[in-house]
Parts: sequence; C-alpha cells; structure tokens
Amino acid sequence: MENSGRSSTFSGGLLTYAASYFSKLMGSDEALQSLLPESRGDHSLLNEKTDLQRRRPRRGCASETDINLQQKIIVENPLHPQSILAKSEAEFHFKPVFLCLVAYLGAGTLCFFLTSHQIKGIKTNRFLDAIYFCVVTMTTVGYGDLVPDSSLAKLLACIYVFTGMALVGLILSKAADYIVEKQEILLVRAINKGGKLGLVELSKEVENHKAQYKFMLAAATFLALMIIGTTFLYFVENLDFVDAFYCVCATVTTLGYGDESFSTTIGRTFAVFWILSSTICLAQFFAYLAELYAEGRQKLLAKMVLTRKLSASDLEAADLDGDKIISAAEFIVYKLKEMGRISQEDISDMMESFRKLDQDKSGTLTEADLQYSESS
Repeated sequence: MENSGRSSTFSGGLLTYAASYFSKLMGSDEALQSLLPESRGDHSLLNEKTDLQRRRPRRGCASETDINLQQKIIVENPLHPQSILAKSEAEFHFKPVFLCLVAYLGAGTLCFFLTSHQIKGIKTNRFLDAIYFCVVTMTTVGYGDLVPDSSLAKLLACIYVFTGMALVGLILSKAADYIVEKQEILLVRAINKGGKLGLVELSKEVENHKAQYKFMLAAATFLALMIIGTTFLYFVENLDFVDAFYCVCATVTTLGYGDESFSTTIGRTFAVFWILSSTICLAQFFAYLAELYAEGRQKLLAKMVLTRKLSASDLEAADLDGDKIISAAEFIVYKLKEMGRISQEDISDMMESFRKLDQDKSGTLTEADLQYSESS
C-alpha cells in the first residue's frame, strides 16, 4: 500500500510536465488548462495570477507589488513565453564566443605571419594573407592558392585545422544558432504582418514552430550570402558569372578545388568574413533541416498515439498504482512512454529520487523534507 501511494503521488507530480508537453505539441493551452487544476503544486500560482488581475490598477499604472508578483509568475512558470525568452538569453552569451574567435584567429595569424616565408602561393599582403590562410584552413575550404612549404608550417596547419574544426563545430555553430533564434521574432512579425500579435502571441508562435522558423531563417540567410558572394566575385574578382557561382559553391561546401579563389587584397579581406559566415550558415541550414524532419516525424507519431484506440492490455499497462482505475496522470505518463518521450528507466530513476527526498515516507514532499535533505 505504501508503494502504491507513492506511485500515485509521483504520477500526480508528472502531471504538470506532461500537460506542458501536450500543450506545446498540440499548439494550444486546452490540455494545460484542463489538467493543471488537478495538480496541487500549481494552485497557488493560478491564484496569484487571478489576484494579480483583480488588483491591477485601472489607470494602467502597475503597483510595485503587482510588478514583483508578475515577475515571480514569469520566473516560476516555465510555460510563460517571457520565461522562455529569458531562458534562451541566459543559456548563451555571445561576447565570450567572439573573444574566443578573435583569440584563435589572432594566435593563428601570428604563427602564420612569422612563417609566411614558409608558405608558397599567390600572395598579396603578408598580414592579410596570414588571416586569410587561417580562415581557409579552419573552415577546411583549402583552395590551394596558399599552401605550407616546410615541415614546421605543415605541422602548424595540421594543428590549426583540427582546433578550427572543433571551434566551428562546437562554438561558432552555437553562436549562429543563437543569432538565428534572436531573429525569429522579426520573422514571425513579418509573416504575420496583417495581424497584430502581442509579445505573448509572438512567443507562443515561435515556440510552437521553432524548427520551421529556424530553417526558414537559415535558408534565407544562406541564399543572401550566396548572392553576395557571387556578386562580389563577378564585379571585384572579375570572374564570369558561372565561374563566380562555381567558386561560391566550392567554397560554402568546403570542396575548395582551388582553380578559382580570392586573389586580390580586397577580395581576401572580404573572404575572411564571408567564408566564415557562409560555411557556418550552410552547416546550420542542414542541421535545421534535419531538426524540422525529426519534429515532423515526432508530431506524426504523437498524432498516431493519441488517436489509437486503447485496449484492455493498454489499460493494464497504464495502471501505475494497480488500483484498476486510470487517472489523467497515469494516462499521460503511459502515452509519453508510448511516444518515446520517457522510458521506464526514467520513471524508475525519478521514483528513486523522490523516495530519497521523501524523508518521512509519507508519499508527499514538504518543506521539512527538503530542509532535512539539505542539512544531511
């Protein structure tokens, strides 16, 4: 009976998370509104929202108490759109990434500047060629217009290309992802120009179609970079249109055949920024395409699971506490397992964590339990 009570309590504890997932999945708040009242932990939050609306000043000037309460609601409610935006901003800081890139390029430029006499090929300015060689190496473009010509230069290039691949893959791609996410609101505003959407509506729209908007932004950015690169090579590097487009494609895909490349001073200055942007953008484009495809499959699977008729064996499997009655929480947990969102191992691990926190073995968690666990 004690284990049965704990299982039932734990199932209720999953209710809020499950309702959050279904609300996001179906693009509406119906599941959340219908299930949240059954969760005891959210009653105070809902009451605070109601009290906030009742106490709001009529003249549009919010009191300090209301502002603090509203901030508390935003922080404590992970489903709140402003909380989602705040979390996204807190997860990533652009300045450290920029400084890391500058330090990496600076160190590489210094090394290849000092060994410039050991690099052969088409040369313009010694310092610019060093930066250009760094970018071409770290992005694995490798035109072949500048190549190492000594053992020391070759070893430096080997070290630099491996560290550069790691930097692009782990850091710069994250920076590109962050920039794209920051522009999602602008894209949603542009698409929904006819309708006046507030912050809450915009945030919900972005969250419900995140993969789609990220893919659209990456595709538009990549197309713009392709056009800019082709135009620059055509007018500045004096390549014909086909060769310019061919060089752009060979660059962004990091083929780098080397028969066409940036050979002028202004061209290599442009290439330092354009090569970094275009190669990373293409990588993000394919990453978002894969994410969009995976999201589509998940939604299709969720629809199949939700519309499938339940059998007696399903009811037996969903009955976590063995009382022959399927509660909303048990139904949600079972469906989440069927969708592959959680596993039995996950549930067992969470149950074990719950038991460790439940110091008085009452099947519920209180402040006394938490204080005891912190002191022990």
